[in-house]
Amino acid sequence: MYTLGFDIGSSAVKAVLMNCENGTIAGSATSPEREMEINALNPGWAEQLPEDWWTNIREASRKLHEQNPAAMKAVKAVGITYQMHGLVLVDENKNVLRPSIIWCDSRAAEIGHKAAEQLGERYCLSEFLNSPGNFTASKLRWVQANEPDTFEKVFRVMLPGDYVAMKMTGDITTTKTGLSEGILWNFRKNSLATELLDHWNIPQGLIPEVVPEFGRQGTVSNQASSQLGIPENIPVSYRAGDQPNNAFSLNVLHPGEVAATAGTSGVVYGVMDKPAYDPHSRVNTFVHVNHTTTRNRLGVLLCVNGTGILNSWIRKNMFPDLDFPEMNKLASEVGPGADGVMVFPYGNGSERSLMNREPGVSFHGLSLNRHDRRHLLRAAQEGIVFALAYGMEIMNDMGVKTENIKAGHANMFLSPVFRDAFVQTTGATLSLYKTNGAEGAARGAAVGAGIHAGFEEAFEHLQLLKEESPISDRREAYLKSYNRWKEKLSTIIS
Repeated sequence: MYTLGFDIGSSAVKAVLMNCENGTIAGSATSPEREMEINALNPGWAEQLPEDWWTNIREASRKLHEQNPAAMKAVKAVGITYQMHGLVLVDENKNVLRPSIIWCDSRAAEIGHKAAEQLGERYCLSEFLNSPGNFTASKLRWVQANEPDTFEKVFRVMLPGDYVAMKMTGDITTTKTGLSEGILWNFRKNSLATELLDHWNIPQGLIPEVVPEFGRQGTVSNQASSQLGIPENIPVSYRAGDQPNNAFSLNVLHPGEVAATAGTSGVVYGVMDKPAYDPHSRVNTFVHVNHTTTRNRLGVLLCVNGTGILNSWIRKNMFPDLDFPEMNKLASEVGPGADGVMVFPYGNGSERSLMNREPGVSFHGLSLNRHDRRHLLRAAQEGIVFALAYGMEIMNDMGVKTENIKAGHANMFLSPVFRDAFVQTTGATLSLYKTNGAEGAARGAAVGAGIHAGFEEAFEHLQLLKEESPISDRREAYLKSYNRWKEKLSTIIS
C-alpha cells in the first residue's frame, strides 16, 4: 500500500512514494533540476507563478511513474506540504489572477505594522498570537490597495498548498494551520480572524472552507489523475506548511519537542501547549498540525530567511568551480571563528528576528593579506548558525527549551562544519534522521486516510542516523566568536 507526498518549495518540487507497510521509499523525484525562478520586479519583492508549481508537480510525478509505475497505480492517498505565507488569488473559474507573492517578499511589512498599531499590538498577539507583519493577510491587503482591478476579480484567497489541493481535487479549501500561518485565524476564538479582515474591509467570503489537516480534503479528479498518473477518487488527506510539516516528519508533536531545518531558509520550531508570543513578533506562534480545541499544540517558529540561499549564492557567484561537499571540505580547514571573518546572512527579504529589518548580507574582518576562500566559506556557515542561535535566545525567553533538537540529514545539516557550529554554539544535542518534507507529507497522507491508525504507527520506521552533542572546549571557542558576532550585529541594525 503506497502514499504519495509532495513538497512544494520555492526552489523545487520534491515527490516521494512511500510503502506504508514498511516505511521504505518506493520512488523519489525532484523537479526542476535547477532551482525555480523567483522574480523580484522591485527591491524586496519575491514572486512565483503557481502554474509553475503544478508543471513541476506533473514532471516529478512523471519521473516517479518511470521509476515505479506499479506503485503509482497503487497509490491510496496524497499528502501536500508547501512553502508557507504565500498568497494565491483565483477568479470564479479558478484561474490564477496574478503571480503568487511568496514567503520572502517584504512589500507588505509596513502594512502589517500599521494594522498592529491601529488594532493594538497586544490585541493582535493575544488574539492571533502574532502581529500581522509580512504574512499572507498583509499581502492580500497590499493587492487590495495597489491592484484594485485585480482584487475586484478575486473569488478565493489561497495559500500555495491550497492551490495545489485545488488543482488535484477541483475543490477550494484551506486549513486552520494554513490560516494561522497567514494571520487569518483567531486562536482565542477558534475562528476566522474577522477583526483583521474587517479592519481592511476585506470580505470574509474570500476565505475558503476550512478542512482538517488530517482527513479527506477532497478526492483526485479525473483530470488530475490523468496528469499525475495516479488513481482517480483517492483522497488528498493531509496538508501543512513546510515548517509544521518538517516538525511532523520528525515526529515532533508534543510540548517540549523541537525540530530544525536548514534549506533555503533556516528554521527552529518548538511545540508548546500554552499560548506564548514574543512581544516584538521576532519569532512567531502558529497552530500545529495536531492542535485541537481541547488540546493545545502550538508551534513557535524562528525563521532566518538567508540560510541555504546564502551558501548557494556564494557557490554560484564566487566559487562556481566547487560543489557543496568541496566547499564543506575547504571550510573545515579553518578553525572555529574563521580567524576573525564574520558573515551576516540577512539578504533574503525582511528578517523577523530583526524586527522586519532588511540589512542585507555583509562580510566583516576580511584581511587581503591573511584570509582566503576557506575563511569566507567557514564564516558564511558560522554566520548562518549564529543568526539561528540569536533567534533561539528569543525562543528560550518565551519558554521554549532547545536542549534537544531533531533535524533531517539534509541541506545545510549535511555539512560537518555547519553541524559542529550548530551544536557547539547552541549547546543543543542534535539528532539527525533519515527523512524529508515529502516523506512527512506521505506519512501524513497515510494518517489522514486511516492507513495508519495514528502517529505512533506512522513513525514506527523513522530511522535515527546519528547524534552529535556539545563538547566543552569547542563550545567555548564558538561562544567567543558568537559573542563578537552579536556585538557587530548590534551596530549593523542600530
